[in-house]
Amino acid sequence: MTSPGVKIALDGPIAIDEVSFQRLAELVRNETGIVLGDNKRNLVVSRLSRRLRDLQMPDFASYTRHICARENEEERRFLTSLLTTNVTRFFRENHHFDALAKDVLPPLIERAQHGGRVRIWSAGCSSGEEPYSIAMKVLELCPDAARRDIRILATDIDPKVIQKARTGSYTNLVDGDVPAALLSKYFCPPNNDSNAWCVSEKLRELITFGELNLLRDWPMRGLFDVIFCRNVVIYFDKQTQALLWSRFSSVLSPGGHLFVGHSERVHSVGDNQFEGAGITQYRRSDAPSKIAERTPA
Repeated sequence: MTSPGVKIALDGPIAIDEVSFQRLAELVRNETGIVLGDNKRNLVVSRLSRRLRDLQMPDFASYTRHICARENEEERRFLTSLLTTNVTRFFRENHHFDALAKDVLPPLIERAQHGGRVRIWSAGCSSGEEPYSIAMKVLELCPDAARRDIRILATDIDPKVIQKARTGSYTNLVDGDVPAALLSKYFCPPNNDSNAWCVSEKLRELITFGELNLLRDWPMRGLFDVIFCRNVVIYFDKQTQALLWSRFSSVLSPGGHLFVGHSERVHSVGDNQFEGAGITQYRRSDAPSKIAERTPA
């Protein structure tokens, strides 16, 4: 993609000019909602320099022209994978899972045992540890959950982490992240050919994984009883956060629960009100509210 005689740096960071940085920041914000301020300039350079070399591009100006072209949607998806930060682990912020098991799930499982429908959404599921943790809590309370109408939707904007989540294979389990009793019950231990722990079919059959940009249309039908969206909106500006809280409220059943990250806070949004229900845990009020329009599947 480079012109003859143009020299490409073989290693190390490639300097980014101000115009290219601002154009990339605008593109990323429009595509994903993620805000790239000046404090993220070094991150952009470090994560994209190798990509420029792979594409044989001499500078960020060339890359910016390339990625902004209408036909290069696949490269924009790849850019999202490069710039998103996926830090997670099983039962992260364990107080949420304690509240889920103690207060939130019991009435939902009782409903399911009487033929009702239960839906849980892990929005921003990263490499899958969160939805698999939710599934373990469900199965501990309802071992036959797969035979009930209980399902977990797990989505993320990054296609690479969704692919990893579907494999359900983990080599980086930290001692204690998954209690020993749950590890032996819901995981297949490493074998001679691999050092990875693999989630059991019991967990897999409760979860559907899919790629989803939270800023775009949501194709899901029906309402959710529980939504986990943790450590996602911290990368958005206040206006985008408010829009997302409102949209989550619109797809939550009255009384449904929303769990957010430890540094995130939800405020009441118009007619769709949230009320505190625990540590970074919120409940949609039982007051009827207008359901926001969304594109059906």
